[in-house]
Amino acid sequence: MTTDEKFKLITRNLEETLTEEELKTLLESGTPLKHYIGFEISGKVHLGQGLAAMQKVKELHNAGCETTIFLADWHTWLNKKLDGTLETATRMAREFFEEALKAAYLCVGGNPSDLKFILGSELYDKTYWPKVIQVAKATTISRMMRSTDIMGRMAGESSDTASLFYPSMQAADIFQMGINIAHAGTDQRNVHVVAREAAKDLGTTKPIALHHHLIMGLKPLGENNDLILQQAKDKLSSKSKPGQITNIGGLSYEEKVALIAELKMSKSRPDTAVFITDSPDDIKRKVNNAYCPEGQVDLNPILDWTKHLVFYPLGADLGHPPGVQIKRKEEHGGDITYISYAELEKDYADKKLHPQDLKIAVAEWLIKKLEPAREYFKDPKRKQALEEITALTSKS
Repeated sequence: MTTDEKFKLITRNLEETLTEEELKTLLESGTPLKHYIGFEISGKVHLGQGLAAMQKVKELHNAGCETTIFLADWHTWLNKKLDGTLETATRMAREFFEEALKAAYLCVGGNPSDLKFILGSELYDKTYWPKVIQVAKATTISRMMRSTDIMGRMAGESSDTASLFYPSMQAADIFQMGINIAHAGTDQRNVHVVAREAAKDLGTTKPIALHHHLIMGLKPLGENNDLILQQAKDKLSSKSKPGQITNIGGLSYEEKVALIAELKMSKSRPDTAVFITDSPDDIKRKVNNAYCPEGQVDLNPILDWTKHLVFYPLGADLGHPPGVQIKRKEEHGGDITYISYAELEKDYADKKLHPQDLKIAVAEWLIKKLEPAREYFKDPKRKQALEEITALTSKS
């Protein structure tokens, strides 16, 4: 694979790369590509983690990256997830979350043996904590407080002091592992900026930051549509501006990032999310009940999933023909196959494609796509771990 081919594959379908010029320089240098993505051990693995993130991981592997999956047990503890103990976070990281991400990687055509998993509790030695302090010394309090948004709540008087450790630790994770390509959803942009700005003080090169699309939750809107949009825009006043601002769908880049962070899939609201271990009946029920107004393209979760999952180009790389078949009765136009998302979106906007027909097709696609994960968790030990994580999250 040529340098140009690697660059195109690594940056394909990303929301943002910080920066493309630095990535080109890295590729041209021949330096080994060390990529990582980290996850809190916060519950069952949903499509945003299992498909949206892991399909990008597969592309990065195809481009020659060595991938480390960071299981953030200490961050889970700081964020008071599961039962609030480090012991449970560490155990569930290995017994459930690692296994779930392996299953998800199977779903996107990957080989789990290509991935390296490491826990925070395995990484943190006497050389790590000085890096945390160095990051903190290089970062203003206001910048650090903005970065606490990644913990799922706004920084403020109600947040405990430990929340300020979180972004310093996450940035230090990158340096401790010797990562040159950091990867996450757009909601973690702030902490990647912290790491990039602190790199000089640590005497190392800025890590390149890749941000993939955050897929929407199935029930994010309704009557509060305008309120959510305004809240997202209000949050912008405390966010830094990137060097390049791109208008997407009538919103600036920052507006889109803030808005999607508000609307993203959340395991704390189970009916907004499909989990990789969901049964076919659960998938059908959740998709069938999703917000999907006829003719509306913007902020439509089902179209968002269709674009960023069903039509994601990785399938073509794996030899699967592009497209989705919509099955309809003859009186409703008969079956139709779309080979491009643009074609499907146009018909939807023109009300030639009914929401219910699209929902059925998306649900069937997901059922088939997630079959390897359901099979993987038939193993008794994995099934037991799934039951335990389900019980833990139902209590929290």
